[in-house]
Amino acid sequence: MEKDILEKLRYPIGTYEIPQPITKKHLEDWIAILEHLPQRLADMVTPLSETQLETLYRPEGWTVRQVVHHVSDSHHHSYIRFKWALTEDNPIIKPYMEKGWSNLFDAKSAPIQMSLDHLKAVHAKLVYLLKGLSPDQLQRKFTHPDGNEETTLEENVGRYAWHGSHHFAHIENLIKREGW
Repeated sequence: MEKDILEKLRYPIGTYEIPQPITKKHLEDWIAILEHLPQRLADMVTPLSETQLETLYRPEGWTVRQVVHHVSDSHHHSYIRFKWALTEDNPIIKPYMEKGWSNLFDAKSAPIQMSLDHLKAVHAKLVYLLKGLSPDQLQRKFTHPDGNEETTLEENVGRYAWHGSHHFAHIENLIKREGW
């Protein structure tokens, strides 16, 4: 039972599953999620105290502060991956060590407003880009070197809509559990 609880804390909205086929409606919904995530996240975390920002969202997880910085860092990487795939032929992307990044001093101590501002800017550029892509451009690919997994840009739109929602749910569920 405890394993099930930990899994639900780890994946509060489930794991990302690529719908088949990916429809125009999926893309519109995902882009809307990406468009609104920065403000929704800011509205949720800005009122939190420093003590609340240092709270783990789950056992062996990250603090709320680390989650906010992680979302910003991760979505920055995603934006660059979109650009690479649009300008190169199925590039092999550079992964980043998210656990290592989350343990750097800035992720553990920097004001969250830095990452909230960064996320707002990155998402403004990302959403503008995504809204202008053609169906052919959305089929362009990049390859992740871990497992040589190819990903289309339309799949990546969904992955990052899920990713933002996934981490939003981590914090939202913590706030509900703690009665903040």
